[in-house]
Amino acid sequence: MRSFYVWDAFVRIFHWSLAGLFLANAIFLDPDAQIHRWVGYGVMALVLLRLVWGFVGSEHARFKNFPPDARHSMEQIKDMIAGRQKPHAGHSPLGALMIYNLFATILAIGATGYLMTTNTFWGVAWPEELHEALVTWAEISVALHILAVIFESHRNKVDLAGSMVTGYKELPIQHSQEPQN
Repeated sequence: MRSFYVWDAFVRIFHWSLAGLFLANAIFLDPDAQIHRWVGYGVMALVLLRLVWGFVGSEHARFKNFPPDARHSMEQIKDMIAGRQKPHAGHSPLGALMIYNLFATILAIGATGYLMTTNTFWGVAWPEELHEALVTWAEISVALHILAVIFESHRNKVDLAGSMVTGYKELPIQHSQEPQN
């Protein structure tokens, strides 16, 4: 195995902060409580900061290094079906799609949550219904993300969760150079 520094401190802190705050708001905090709203604003601020970091951050944090790509995503699915290992230094193509899905969903959750606090939409049913549907979608996406991390870690023999803690990804020795995304 060879170690590569992949996830900078901002990405790691963002990831675990977002996970903790989303979990708190989705499961533990009363949706009618003021703290739910403030945690939601915190989640939105984190995602907005991460979007900026996607343009100015370290190599593997930049969006240009993990664009949404249907062709490469299909190749990854074919590799999975065929049992071929192809670890990625940064995000895999399917991982990139999940990230864009989660960013968009979380921003939409925040927007609908905000709408519910405005005079224009006070008491209107659809923002709350959409907000709740988006939260459900985000929870499903998070569960799929966790399952995919476990599956891909096992399949490619790479500790993906550990790399999001340490910043270093251990890749098989046959990769003499840092693999491209």
